[in-house]
Amino acid sequence: MLPLDPQADIGRRAWVACPNCDDRRGCGTCEQGRTCSEHWRYLLSNVGSLLHLQCRSCTHIWTHETHFGATRSPWERVTSGLRRR
Repeated sequence: MLPLDPQADIGRRAWVACPNCDDRRGCGTCEQGRTCSEHWRYLLSNVGSLLHLQCRSCTHIWTHETHFGATRSPWERVTSGLRRR
């Protein structure tokens, strides 16, 4: 199991399913799509609509693309931060 990331802050949270564990299964609040007080993830950082998360149950770290407000293709989102000369 990984240690908790130094960037993990309880003040920055996200409610996204962890791809490593299924800790929210059977939780009525999560199944209704509401914000649960137990099954949240640490939001380590974000770049636009791309979130960097850590599960507080299994400490798995992953990225999650929300597509929220994204009007660009996936490749354009990756390369848009590069400087062009």
